[in-house]
Amino acid sequence: MARSVTVGNGNVLVGLDARGQVRDLYYPFVGEANHVSGASGNFVHRVGVYVDGVMSWLDDPAWRVTIGGEEHTCVGSMFAENSELGITLASRDTVHNEHDVFLRQFTVTNTGQEKREVKLFLAQQFRIFESRRGDTGLYDPRVGAIVHYKGETTLLINAYANGKQFSEYNIGLFGIEGKEGTWLDAEDGRLENNPIEHGSVDSILGLTFDLDSGESNQADYWIACAKSVAEAHALDKLVIDETPDALIVSTDAYWAAWLEKESRDMAVLPASLRTLFKRSLMIMRVHTDNRGGTIASSDTDMLHHGRDCYSYVWPRDGAMISLAFDAAGYNDVTRRFFQFMAKCQEPGGYLMHKYRSDGVLGSSWHPWMINGEAHLPIQEDETASLLFALWKHYEKYKDIEFIEDLYNSFIEPAAEFMCDYIESTTGLPKASFDLWEEKYGTSTYTSASTYAGLMAAARFAQLLGKDGPSRTFAAVAERIKTAIGDVLFDKETGSFVKHVLHNEDELEFDRVVDTSSLYALQLFEVFDLDDDRVVSMVKAVEEKLQVHGAAKGFIRYEGDTYYTQQSAGSPNPWVICTLWIARYYIEIAKTKDDLKYPLELLEWTCSHAGSAGTLSEQMQPDTREHLSASPLVWSHAEFVLAALAYVVKAEELEN
Repeated sequence: MARSVTVGNGNVLVGLDARGQVRDLYYPFVGEANHVSGASGNFVHRVGVYVDGVMSWLDDPAWRVTIGGEEHTCVGSMFAENSELGITLASRDTVHNEHDVFLRQFTVTNTGQEKREVKLFLAQQFRIFESRRGDTGLYDPRVGAIVHYKGETTLLINAYANGKQFSEYNIGLFGIEGKEGTWLDAEDGRLENNPIEHGSVDSILGLTFDLDSGESNQADYWIACAKSVAEAHALDKLVIDETPDALIVSTDAYWAAWLEKESRDMAVLPASLRTLFKRSLMIMRVHTDNRGGTIASSDTDMLHHGRDCYSYVWPRDGAMISLAFDAAGYNDVTRRFFQFMAKCQEPGGYLMHKYRSDGVLGSSWHPWMINGEAHLPIQEDETASLLFALWKHYEKYKDIEFIEDLYNSFIEPAAEFMCDYIESTTGLPKASFDLWEEKYGTSTYTSASTYAGLMAAARFAQLLGKDGPSRTFAAVAERIKTAIGDVLFDKETGSFVKHVLHNEDELEFDRVVDTSSLYALQLFEVFDLDDDRVVSMVKAVEEKLQVHGAAKGFIRYEGDTYYTQQSAGSPNPWVICTLWIARYYIEIAKTKDDLKYPLELLEWTCSHAGSAGTLSEQMQPDTREHLSASPLVWSHAEFVLAALAYVVKAEELEN
């Protein structure tokens, strides 16, 4: 199930599903350890109401649930109505911007005709550090709260209503010894108050309201995340002393100020696109750890259908996201990201497939041995894209001291690696895995990124008076540019090939049309966009890769099968691929009328966003269902880049 709302502060990230239930809770690194879902199971924090002898959980279809996000702040909202019960339940949900506390403020309303006793039950399923063993859950009478802990992670749960702390609770087992979950204890409307359990532990608490017809009442609930029980106690006291109301207000104010950090006049965009622009920036930020790493997605639902998820730092995704952050004015975020990636660099100058947000090497399926021979298991564009993004960062902010600190340790070693990693016969980069992580060879995308990375390194070297390295990097880059035109452009089809593989004395070409081959030429500034070869490639992409059905977006490449459903009439359109086409038409626009088509693509993207503005990786072409990861941070970054490009171009054409 896609994540409808994600909230966080760079240490804590919480994901809620379409029913308003917590599905992910990362702490203390964004994306590293998910204490709710993670690798160990598909768990959930249930929310339920007991009234008139009936227990009903929010995942019951009888509840009509609407979930969204507030435009100017990183606060989620949920409204659920159960006409059979005569109850509505609303919530505002956020992670405090400064303190590691997840806050939920519930409003329960009796829409029935008579005064009734209503109980709100809130259940927690934790597997701390994604392991079923060794957790402890207890009721702590010193603070009157529930505490789950293991090692250096403590999660304290507390709740108040009408100025009174909860007193009804239960601690038990789930997913072990035949136990389905302690939440079932609420089915009769009362909890057993078992004070402690260890192993695979869950918990539940209850709050009681006496509500007249039409009357509402508020309940405050929070999870304090800390390294120890003592620190959790202190954080719990802070919430009580400052009040949840005040903490939510201060979080509102922080995000409003954060969004206005850089003054941008976006009035030329329709209101819906301006809203998605703001939501995209906030989603990008909450997926960025305070120590620098930006994960691709916090949605771990794919774990339950496969072997892994997207909660890693891909250097490529991060480079694209940093381009968007820098374009929007958030250079403090990107500086930390570049420093993070510099620490990850291998001694040979390259970057590996992906990393955890704590800086440790992430999982991978790229082999070191191919056909019995040793090869680097890398995607070279990940190293190259970072240098390109770093140059774009410098062009805007001119922070020469920052660049000087990175040059000897990161920039020059990366450039020297790319200069050495060259096919002597073609002048193209040696084979590596492509950006889609599927094909081994030399792709047009990777070649273009390597050209741009080396040109960036040449400019940095020249900037710092290193004329010899500058000339070397530029010369290798120019040879790659020439080879892209001579080797990778197929004159017969009028398109750039997907990739080429040098097999013994022959070049084996994959002539599949791929949107990334077109976008790379534009993004990495290889050829002018009015170059006949680029124009011809655009025609090939539009002819072969645009979906002609209920969805008008663009697929990745011919014959793409990733997450494609048998019932669908075509492969799935991807958000990033569709926005790449929008970016192309924005850039070549000569009149206001020329901007109509890219605006349609921006609006198409917005129409496929979730209720809280989440953009997925791809969509089912007929039903618009979000497939694969949602939200995908790269999708949001491309929207930010396209929206800003549209605004800039519209201003140019106005003048």
